[in-house]
Amino acid sequence: MAAALSSLALALLCLLQAGAQVPVQPDLDTEKFAGEWHVTAIASNCSVFLKMKDGMKSSTAIVSFTPEGDLALKLVLPLMDKCQEFELLFQQNGQAGRYMGAQEKRNLCVMETDYSHYAVLHEVHHSEAEPSTALQLLTREQDVSPQLLQKFMELIPTMGLTQDMLAILPKSDQCTRDMS
Repeated sequence: MAAALSSLALALLCLLQAGAQVPVQPDLDTEKFAGEWHVTAIASNCSVFLKMKDGMKSSTAIVSFTPEGDLALKLVLPLMDKCQEFELLFQQNGQAGRYMGAQEKRNLCVMETDYSHYAVLHEVHHSEAEPSTALQLLTREQDVSPQLLQKFMELIPTMGLTQDMLAILPKSDQCTRDMS
């Protein structure tokens, strides 16, 4: 029994250490990455997200970059029959693809992208009250292929998240007219 517990503890330590080593897209091309994306799936352990996830719809994200290499993110979310707009600025953190929130304690990492179809983002919110992790699947079109969704779902446990924390967001054109 003691050997099993020590093996479990060692496995958990390995998982925690692996979680800290979030991979980043090599040589992120910010020009190719910039533009309009659709948030089509999210997995997160944030309690607010978990309460709202079943009523969420796909949102639109506009990504741009400042001359200094910082990432500007404009999100338009369909919430409660209204469109809510959020603008966030993430400062480059050592290399293209790794960013930290300018106002909030958030880290954002572009884990993987092919630029023309999909991107996977990893976000950590360092809150004393409730730290949380999120994995987001962004696509250039609102439709997501079953193969891409499967690939995203396979990443979820590698980031310390579980399948019950996943929301596959239904298509929505509710806020597309609000994008500018």
